Parts: sequence; C-alpha cells; structure tokens
Amino acid sequence: MTKRVLPKWVRVLFSVAFIIGSLAPWFGISGKASADATVVGQRTIEVVDIDDVIDVGMAHRVQRAISDAKANNASAIVFRINTDGGAIDDAVDISDAISNAGVPTIAYVTSRAWSAGAFIALSCDKIYMQQGSSMGAALPITIGPGGESPVDEKFIAAFRSKVEGVAIAHHRDKTIAGAFVDPSIVVAGINHKGQVVSLNPTQAKQHGMADGIVTSLDVALADAGFSGARLVVFAPNWGEGIAQFVTDPRVSGLLLTIGFLGILIELQTQHLIAGLVGFLALALFFGAHIVAGTSNFVILALFGLGVVGLLFELHVLPGHGISGIVGSMLILGSIVLAFGSGVWILGAETTAISLIASIAIFIYLLRWLPQSAFGRRLAFAGVQAPSAGFVAAHELTELVGREGVAESMLRPAGVASVGGVRYQVQTEGDFIPPQTKVVVQRVQGATIVVKRAQSPR
Repeated sequence: MTKRVLPKWVRVLFSVAFIIGSLAPWFGISGKASADATVVGQRTIEVVDIDDVIDVGMAHRVQRAISDAKANNASAIVFRINTDGGAIDDAVDISDAISNAGVPTIAYVTSRAWSAGAFIALSCDKIYMQQGSSMGAALPITIGPGGESPVDEKFIAAFRSKVEGVAIAHHRDKTIAGAFVDPSIVVAGINHKGQVVSLNPTQAKQHGMADGIVTSLDVALADAGFSGARLVVFAPNWGEGIAQFVTDPRVSGLLLTIGFLGILIELQTQHLIAGLVGFLALALFFGAHIVAGTSNFVILALFGLGVVGLLFELHVLPGHGISGIVGSMLILGSIVLAFGSGVWILGAETTAISLIASIAIFIYLLRWLPQSAFGRRLAFAGVQAPSAGFVAAHELTELVGREGVAESMLRPAGVASVGGVRYQVQTEGDFIPPQTKVVVQRVQGATIVVKRAQSPR
C-alpha cells in the first residue's frame, strides 16, 4: 500500500494555522463580546460575572464591560459576584471603575463575596444577596513560602480607609465596612475582637449593608426598579478566555515545564521539533499573561535578551560563563515577573517547580529512551565492523610537533591553523589568546592537544 504524503504547502498551512491559534491571545483575536443591546424603547441591563480570582485579567474584563455597557446605552450594570477574593490592587482598580461608571450599578451576590469581592460589592449602588450567601472577611493577607499570613498594620489601615470611604459614598455603615478588613474593630452582636466580620444575608439586610434578600436576579432587578429590562450577559472574548485559563498557576506551570523540556531536548537533539514545541509553550505562556495584564512587552524583551545571552554563550564564546549566567537569570526573572507583581512569590515557586520537573523528566528520558523499544527503533542497529571494510577516522599523528597559530580564543577549546589548515583543537586547561603561536603536543583519536609554543631565545 502506497503511503500518501501531504503536499508541502498543505503542511506549511497547517503549521501556520497552529502557530496563529497558539499566539491568538497575544492579539486578543475574538468575536463580539456581547450581544447588541440597542433595541428601541427597551431598557437593557448588562450582566457581568465576577466568578473567579480577582486579578488583573478580571479588572480588564470589568473595565471593558463598563465601556461596552456605555456604548450600548445600558440602563444599569449588574455584577454577579461569586468569588473568594484576590489581589487588592486589582480590586481597587475594579472599585474605581465601578465608582466612575456613570451608570447605576448593582451587586448580586450569588454565593460568596469574600475579601476583595466584598470591597467590589460595597462599590456598587445597590447590593442584593441570595439566601445562603455571605459577604465580608476582607482582611488583607500575603502568600509566601510559609503559607498565608496577615499583612502589616499600615497596609490594613490604608485598605480599611479605602473600604470605609466606599461605604460612606454609598450610605452604608462605615464601622461594619471597616470591620470587614480590620480584626481590631468590634461590632456589637456580630464579632469579637480579633475576628473580621462576615455577614449572612439577614445580618447584611438588618445592618443596611444589603438592600435586599432575593431568590433570583429578576427579583433583584424588580426591586431596583428595572423590572422587564432586557438582560445582556457580557462574555469575555475567546482570547481572554484562553488567557484566563492559561494564567492559572497550574496551567502556567505545565506550559513552563513543556517549554523548559523542549529547550533541553532541542539542545541535545537539534531536530527543531522539540524546540518548536517548547517555543510555542513559552509563547502561549507570555501571550496569555500579556492579554491578562500581568505581563507586558518590556518583560517579554527581558526574556528575549536572556535567550540572546544563552545563544551568545553557546555559539560565540563557549565556556565563558558570564553571558550564560546573565541570560539564564534574565529568562527566569522575566518568567517570574510575568505572573504579576502581586503574586511574584507564587510565580517564583511555580517557575522553580517547573524547572526542576523538566530537568528530572529530561534526565529520565536520557536514561530510559535508549533502552526502550521506541528508542531502539530510532537507533541505527547496524555494525560497522573492520572486516566489512569500515575503518575509523585517520588519526592526525603527523601533526605532532608541528607549529601553528590559534585563530580563536582557546578556552580551552577553539580553532587553530596548522600548515594552513584549520583544526578544532584544545589545550590541557590553559587559555590561549588568538594569534598566539601553538605547537601540537599530541593527538588522541580525534582530539588534537596543543600548547603555547616556546619563544626562541
């Protein structure tokens, strides 16, 4: 049976399509984010889901949703909240965007509005909570090698003042809002000293922190005066969806492992395939983080400089060391920075784990592959015996004692010219600068060992 081979142009087309698909998050390629909401005479409400970790990507989504709502002349924006919280800096950006929206805003807490989620809810004009939901517990924490721990008192005081200011602007209880953040604040009948406040719907309604307890979004909208309005659910474009998926530390760690492993295999095999897979994995990693807003092209440029440093070490000045070390530091540093300034410790841990995992897998493959059935199929099984006419390369023993000139820096390996012919040579450890006279000391197999020639007296 004859095996059909796809034409070269078809294979190139498939390759280009694959690369474009992998790099799509770099350019935010997508369809329309939400339905057209310009029905004459009908009020529209834009619904935005805040249902994941509060990060730069979420802040970007909310800001785009607000712009979309304004462009579609939406009567109000509903933020459907179900989150455990996230980065405070990004929550502040979301709060500022909501406060400056210029459109009535409604928080609809379906399950959890914890930590940064509570701050976002307080930034809305109205708050409605489903039965069984909760809101609060906004004590700022930091995540380090030892786990979670509260931040220092100065940061707590600063964030508390921000939350209290938002509560005052929306005519809510300043003390309870501050108690969301600061465990030293005591609210009678709700908490004890040392406990941050978290409210159930009944408590929130009783103390004026929520405008109602509802069973559905329609009920909340009817209470807010928007009964019968048309709902337009804002959806992130598919580039943002991929970015949100990829920026999950577990997925990012997997991509980094594939990228590191591909580079290591490519350095060993130089068959391009492993290097291309590694490059695409790293391109998807950086592209997704750029779209999510945690990275930028400056960080990408640092990564590129690191790659240049490694290539310089491998191909221009092998054995020098400095460019290789600097390049490696730039690559690892740029990857850690790509995770975002607020979670750089998590980024460092993920990068370290990925690097260790890729090295371990690479070492395992080096040991297992030659002995495996797959590896034996790849290896050449023939024997080149002398009896069959095969001979080893001729040893250049006639060069012993002859003088030549070092054409490159010998560190200790390099290139020297002997009798007008260039040879790969090495010293016994000495560094010999270019244009220095050398003499061939000995020849061992394919290795030509030289030393500095003695100056005539």
